[in-house]
Amino acid sequence: MSYAVEVPRESGRYGPYGGRYVPETLMAPLEELEHAYEQARTDHLFQAELDMLLRDFAGRPTPLQFAPRLTDYLGGARIYLKREDLLHTGAHKINNCLGQGLLARRMGKNRVIAETGAGQHGVATATVAARLGLTATVYMGTEDMERQRLNVFRMRLLGAEVIAVEAGSRTLKDAINEAMRDWVTNVRTSHYLLGSVLGAHPYPMIVRDFQKIIGEEARKQIEQIERRLPNYLFACVGGGSNSIGLFHAFLEEPKVKMIGVEAGGRGGSLGEHAARLAARRGLTGSRPGVLQGTYTYVLQTADGQIATTHSVSAGLDYPAVGPEHAWLADQGRAEYTAVADGEAIEAARMLARTEGIIPALESAHAVAELIRRAPQMRKDEIVILNLSGRGDKDMETLSRYA
Repeated sequence: MSYAVEVPRESGRYGPYGGRYVPETLMAPLEELEHAYEQARTDHLFQAELDMLLRDFAGRPTPLQFAPRLTDYLGGARIYLKREDLLHTGAHKINNCLGQGLLARRMGKNRVIAETGAGQHGVATATVAARLGLTATVYMGTEDMERQRLNVFRMRLLGAEVIAVEAGSRTLKDAINEAMRDWVTNVRTSHYLLGSVLGAHPYPMIVRDFQKIIGEEARKQIEQIERRLPNYLFACVGGGSNSIGLFHAFLEEPKVKMIGVEAGGRGGSLGEHAARLAARRGLTGSRPGVLQGTYTYVLQTADGQIATTHSVSAGLDYPAVGPEHAWLADQGRAEYTAVADGEAIEAARMLARTEGIIPALESAHAVAELIRRAPQMRKDEIVILNLSGRGDKDMETLSRYA
């Protein structure tokens, strides 16, 4: 099956999904951002500075590491880990933040606004703001602040203002709402540094383009190591930036199967999970709708109200998914499944004890699905799993399950 990798920029559509559903006050800054990005992507000086920062500041390229003990333990395919957890700040989020930080400076915006759930995007935003001489304001739900206290301290140490959000479920969705309200008020001086492939066009395209370096590197690395492409790609899916970052370089390779793993939470009822695409195969409450600027699959009640969600992982605890993922699911180009809280905890423990790597709980969801499937794979098959972040931030949660 062929898939249109490059989405027409004038529409920002991925099939029927995507688009730009925002108040009139945000149309001008979105058009300004789109124009700035179109110029920057062909500006050699911009790209050279971004490449330098990714290399010398963030630590790219990240290794593609063979996992021999996990491979032997599971007894199936050869497993490789794309080590985004080794990046500065501890996750893939720094890739996008560096790109958007440079765009903000290019547009003459001296302040960046961000939302965060697990805190990694907030930390990356605060880090980039400090490096580029910008000021940063980060919105975070109080539920997430409680379970990610270390990252709250890191953001404040880096000089960012962290604003607690008490509204709604006090998680990522509510943090995005508050960040957007701030942006509406301060569009002339501030850039909204959105952290995932969500929101109104051009954000899903921009974030994907800044994250696609993950898959581009992984493709070159696996071809160098194994002299061929992998059979499977695994990645967790919250909004979907780390997964689309890995998938993008392989979209035109139909023999490479792509598996996105969502949060199955603690049950199949609406409000007990955060599975938007996997929900169509057993979990409840997902159908197309508009949330925070884009048309995509959204967890919602029968009367169209946005549903509450649950995940042990703050970064997956969100009721919508990036529009490109919605299109990939509809086309059958990627498969989406869900992993329960307990399975993710056990997967984190297994990876720690077989490979000496403690993953972020987000990434542990992908590890859990791999653990489920790998024993049925052939020994000559190859898997790449995107280890999108490290588990330092989750020690308090993990300790409760020790």
